[in-house]
Amino acid sequence: MSFDMILAEIKSSLALTPAYNDISPLRRLVAQIRPRQATDKQRATDNIRALCFVLRQHPAWRKALREYVLQVISTRTLVHLLTDTGITLNNGFWGAAWQRLINKFLPPLVNNDYVKDIFGQIFDHPSDHIWVNELDESTWQDLIDSIGFRTSKARQAHAALTNEILSAVQVLSYRITNIGLEAELVRNYPEIERFESPFLRQNDEINNYVISYRTWLNDCTTAREDNKHIEVLLSQCDDIVNRIRKTAAVAGVSVSLTRLLLRLTQSMHRLRSLLDLLDSTDANEVSSIAIRLFKELVSADNKRHSLTDLMQTNTELLSLQVTERAGKSGEHYVTNNRNEWMAMLRSALGAGFIVGFMATIKILFSKLALAPFGYAVLFSLNYSTGFMLVHVLHFTIATKQPAMTAALIARAIDEGKQKLDELVELIVRVFRSQFIAIIGNIGLAIPTAYVIAWVWLWMTGSHLVSPEKAEYLLHDLDPLNSLALPHAAIAGVCLFLSGLISGYYDNKASYGHIPARLRQLAWPRKIFGEERLHRITDYIGDNLGALAGNFFFGIMLGTIGQLGVFFGLPVDIRHITFSSANFAFALVGLDHHISWQLALYSLLGILLIGIVNLGVSFSLAMLVALRSRRVSFGRGSTLVHLLWRRFRSGGRDFFFPGKEQHPENQAPEQRDQQH
Repeated sequence: MSFDMILAEIKSSLALTPAYNDISPLRRLVAQIRPRQATDKQRATDNIRALCFVLRQHPAWRKALREYVLQVISTRTLVHLLTDTGITLNNGFWGAAWQRLINKFLPPLVNNDYVKDIFGQIFDHPSDHIWVNELDESTWQDLIDSIGFRTSKARQAHAALTNEILSAVQVLSYRITNIGLEAELVRNYPEIERFESPFLRQNDEINNYVISYRTWLNDCTTAREDNKHIEVLLSQCDDIVNRIRKTAAVAGVSVSLTRLLLRLTQSMHRLRSLLDLLDSTDANEVSSIAIRLFKELVSADNKRHSLTDLMQTNTELLSLQVTERAGKSGEHYVTNNRNEWMAMLRSALGAGFIVGFMATIKILFSKLALAPFGYAVLFSLNYSTGFMLVHVLHFTIATKQPAMTAALIARAIDEGKQKLDELVELIVRVFRSQFIAIIGNIGLAIPTAYVIAWVWLWMTGSHLVSPEKAEYLLHDLDPLNSLALPHAAIAGVCLFLSGLISGYYDNKASYGHIPARLRQLAWPRKIFGEERLHRITDYIGDNLGALAGNFFFGIMLGTIGQLGVFFGLPVDIRHITFSSANFAFALVGLDHHISWQLALYSLLGILLIGIVNLGVSFSLAMLVALRSRRVSFGRGSTLVHLLWRRFRSGGRDFFFPGKEQHPENQAPEQRDQQH
């Protein structure tokens, strides 16, 4: 249907029914403007220009469209569109997620009396926000001028719309006051209770402002207050929000606090937009503010059922804290000198020794006749206990590093975007630390497993693994003829998730004051005594994240393979350190009757499994860390070039530490990390 037909229909409908406000013609008008491809800005621009041309050529249609649009808006309640659309509701994160999921399958009832509901009916394509926001402000301004909203009749409707906006301003102000009194906000900023709260004062000022404005609307000869004093109070509210965010960087944060801060900042942003709209005296400025608000509302309405958008907006501060704490943990996995490098080697060797025994226990568990659930429990117990023991003994699993060091690199990118040379040196140290950790893990996992297999044969007279089992273990290392690499990728995802879990529980221990709360319990004090209880609770506070991450990582490794068996899916995990131990078991189980080509090929498989483990874990962790910081790094090619040049000039530094440097000759970030 063309613009001519739609506009003619609107004119004839108004002639028959002066109070005509059905939105069907408006929906068809927007559909005619909408480009086939949401990203086709030029087509959308051309469509609006075509509509503007038609309106200028037909003054009667122009007048009819103006009266029709004003009637559609003024005969319905506008407040809810301005106060609800684009602002997080106070129903909790999980409640909001469940509601959005339900609304995807069973949309809520449309109330024709609310502009908020018909707004979603008019811009009903999920991608409408793309072309609406892509269009230049001047294009929308041309459309406003072509419709002619500045006529005397349009100004008559202005008072009714202004009163709706004033009501929305009051609603937003009350919400800001309510959020400012929330117990969780007060807990994170106790000064609110000791001083006069700007959250309360802004509401008093808003109420006075609204009364003054409505008086002025009725009698334009009276003076009208501006919003400058309100802006001062809102700025004070902003300061409190920023202080709470800084406190959260040290004391931790929760989803509920993140959601409160999000709702507060959204409400204050919308309140400022409406106040600017009310106070502006320049017609072009009013149009500019209205267009920005319109684009904002279309985007929010299109995403009102999006679970992805809910996750991104409501967990942003929490995800930043989780990755930030992972980044701080990552500092312990970066070696800066020869002593730290050797300490990392010793730590990795210790982990390799323990993994050799863990692999043995898993082999023994697999010989039991159990259901998949039984295997999952025993395997998970083995993995979780072993990994937690590795942490308690201050050993290092190489594959745990990428999830931590990726967050450290993301923080370096965010804090020093221009210092590529320092970033290169950080990556060199990370690579060097990762390399020696892998060497240490494999370097002792293989001989430990090898010795255990021979001791088992000597003690029992039979091999730990049968020849058939040995062939199966070697097949699992085949990178081409088995699913070794996809299974290694699954293990990489588990490593990434365990890093997030570690960051989450570190944040939880800090925000929830777990050590202090444990010290309040009477029975631990009786068992351990006051001094020992303090040491235990302090250890829990410092290590809860690492212990939880290792515990859940073990559960993931132990259950995924059994879930694959239960559901009949080719799903399992491959981990470089356990794969290297399995290679040693197979070697003894076959009495070394394998060709050197097969041995070399199996070692290549182990290497590729490790690369996939590390690559997947690092990539996912880096992606999340950058997104949580809203950082986009567009200088990747330059960084790669600098890394290659650095490798050519000193390739040895990627694997072995150089000579000791005097502190003043080191990069600033090196000195900071050493301190």
